[in-house]
Amino acid sequence: MAKRTVSKTTARTIFIGTMAGAILLVVAVAGSGLLRGRGGAEPASGPAATAPPPQAPAPKPAQPAAPKASPAAQSPFTVKRVLDIREPLDHGDWVWDDAGVPSGPMVVTIDMQAQTLSVFRGGYEIGVAVILYGATDKPTPVGSYPIMEKDIDHVSNIYDNAPMPYGLRLTNDGVFIHASDVKWGNATHGCIGVPKPFAKRLFAAVKVGDPVVITNGKKMDLSHL
Repeated sequence: MAKRTVSKTTARTIFIGTMAGAILLVVAVAGSGLLRGRGGAEPASGPAATAPPPQAPAPKPAQPAAPKASPAAQSPFTVKRVLDIREPLDHGDWVWDDAGVPSGPMVVTIDMQAQTLSVFRGGYEIGVAVILYGATDKPTPVGSYPIMEKDIDHVSNIYDNAPMPYGLRLTNDGVFIHASDVKWGNATHGCIGVPKPFAKRLFAAVKVGDPVVITNGKKMDLSHL
């Protein structure tokens, strides 16, 4: 796999400050219509390939005690808790903690600029992972998508039967969230790759129809929080 043009020292400063990566996607969730049964789709394609474009890692901002969505969003999705992650996470790192979290609707948020995926249950963040995403020639599509299919042993019919375990289909043309070898320099053909142990937990936690929101650095105004 080709390396990115930014230094690995820079890449290691990726912070899973989900106020930058996941909480700030509340506006996208509210506007997507997925929580009211609608979903979008944009062209893209399948799993592993060449490296994505260089990008600056997202800084880790201060986390308020009880962040809430803007009243203007008028969405039932309200962030009630984010995971307390105090150190930078590197490629291959992930955290999952759903102890004591009640049942509730699932929302998955992905911020490619922050290079993170977050999982919320009933507004409580229960999982976060550093991701792989699409290279320049096969970019990951930005938008809001319902999970269309779950396939624990999915194999790509586009890219030489490449394995895509714990696959969660997002589009008809082959964009999945799936287990990958999440290492520095790796990328995908448009899919979102997560570490296999995390993929296994995510696969078990979500169902067909749950919303996935993908942005590239989309932020919301936190001044009201």
